[in-house]
Amino acid sequence: MGTFSIWHWLIVLLIVVLVFGTKKLKNIGQDLGGAVKGFKDGMKDGATSEAAPTIPPAGQVTDSASAAEKTTIDVEAKQKG
Repeated sequence: MGTFSIWHWLIVLLIVVLVFGTKKLKNIGQDLGGAVKGFKDGMKDGATSEAAPTIPPAGQVTDSASAAEKTTIDVEAKQKG
């Protein structure tokens, strides 16, 4: 059982086409391509937005806040039953 030859891959491809059909495979390919393109565009947008200063969301503590404002909430977990 060595590596697969081109004939093995052609038989597998033929079986996949017979099971799913060409139309469904085309739609899957378009969806996958669109997802990859969207991911790449998102990565490009993320790289450019890192250079711009960001405003932290409301309610988050930043480094400029005083130590008195930073608090930790201690919670004890209880089991049901």
